[in-house]
Parts: sequence; C-alpha cells; structure tokens
Amino acid sequence: MKLLITIGALMLASIGIILIYGKYRWQIDTDNLRAKFASGRQIIEPKFYSQAELEGLPAPVQRYFQKVLKDGQPMVAAAKLSQQGQFNLSETEVKWNPFTATQIATAQRPGFDWDGHIQIVPGLNTLVHDTYRSGVGNLHASLLGLFTVAAMHDTPELNQGELMRFFAEAAWYPTALLPSQGVRWEAIDDNSARGTLTDGKTTVSLVFRFNAEGTIDTFRAEARYGTFGGKLAAMPWVGRLWEYTVRDGMYIPLNGEVGWERAEGTWLYYKGQITEIEYEFAS
Repeated sequence: MKLLITIGALMLASIGIILIYGKYRWQIDTDNLRAKFASGRQIIEPKFYSQAELEGLPAPVQRYFQKVLKDGQPMVAAAKLSQQGQFNLSETEVKWNPFTATQIATAQRPGFDWDGHIQIVPGLNTLVHDTYRSGVGNLHASLLGLFTVAAMHDTPELNQGELMRFFAEAAWYPTALLPSQGVRWEAIDDNSARGTLTDGKTTVSLVFRFNAEGTIDTFRAEARYGTFGGKLAAMPWVGRLWEYTVRDGMYIPLNGEVGWERAEGTWLYYKGQITEIEYEFAS
C-alpha cells in the first residue's frame, strides 16, 4: 500500500511539473512574440480625433462616431485587454468550453495577439496564439503548451481572416475605424454601411449594421476562410456586439459573439466578455 501511495504521489508530482513547465514555456513564447510588436508600429496621425473627419461619410457611420467618440479624443495607438467566455471547438455539436485570454492590439500597423487558454477538462487546457503582425497571420494551438495540435502561418487565406478579425474587433478601439486610419466607408442604407481596410497585400471588407442607439450591432463578411472537415473553405462570417460602456472617453462594447453563417443557420463558436482594457494613446 505504501508503495502504491508513493507511486501515486510521484505521478501527481510529475503531472504537476509538466503543467508548470508547459505554462512557463508558453509564457516565454508569449513574451517574446509580443516584444516583436514594438518594431512594427508606425506613427499615428492625427494625434486627436476631429469631427471634421465625418464629412462625407455615410449617415449611420457619422452617427456611430458621434456616439462613441468626443471631439478631441486621443487616438488609440495600442490596447491590452483581458477576456473570459466560452469557445465551441466542435463543428458538429454544441459543446462550449470555458476560456480566459489576454490580447494586445496595435492600431498602426494593424495587429494583435490573442493568447487564449481554453479548458478541455479541468486541469487540461489548449493554449492558442491567434496573431496578426506586419501583414502576416499566425495560428498556433498547443495542448498544455507542449504539444502542437494546430499550426498555420502566412497564407493569403489566413492573413485575410486575421486582418478581418482585427477589423471586426476595432469597435474596442474605435479611433482605428476612422478614415484617417485607412478605413473606407460606403453607404448601403440608413442602418448599415460597408467598411474596407487594406494592410499591405491584404484587403478585407465587412458590412456593419448599426442599432437605434447608433452603435455597431452586428458585422458580416460575405466570405472568410476557415477549416471545415479538415478542408479550407470560405463561408459567411458574422458577429454581434453589445453592452456598450465608456472606457477612457470612448463608448465600446464589452460583450460579443461570433460564428459562421451556415445553410442551417448561424453556428456560433465564440462568446466572450472583456473584463479589463487599457489603452496607450498616440503621442
């Protein structure tokens, strides 16, 4: 019996060491990756938002900026945020797994790194880096931070999808959606408009729909690439934002959900909430 107890204790200790080492190695990779973002940042001009930028924009876009920004708002240069929520990793059944994440984002050049920890079962996490930097997308998923389960890097399809993600999430740092920051707006109707963003060789467009309050309610892409049944394919991609609140003078959404628009209806894979957000402003 004592031998069994000793063996059990040694096994538990070994598992604990593996978990600690995996987190340690993943954190080092995260720190190294995020340090690289400083080299790709560009000077932001203008330094402050002016309502004069709104002249000629579609009516719902003008109402949006009038709602979420005040004249003279400093331009966001970078942001760091924390999230929690649920992730559905399955393509065929609704099976939500809890996650926590931190994310950094830069406005110029557009970029972000999402460091997500998705719980498979208690004590067992899949760690994910979803990244876009200097025009290049990267996706790396690792079990316990030690065993790679998915990896994609710098393909036109991935780069498009990652820039599209940045564009959709720019409501968290809304000065990044201004024309002076490279976004082109086209009128659709009184409640929606198409935004287009180009970074290097990649151009993406989203249709934003605005609610009665003037804020972004939903966004939609006609086609975003994803892996379905082990094969790469493009499908309509949709999301919804809500629970707007004021942070550093800007009106931003704290809650969101994202999914694929399939023949049988919307298949959500992400439901998340921002728990903290800090901004660095242009100087």
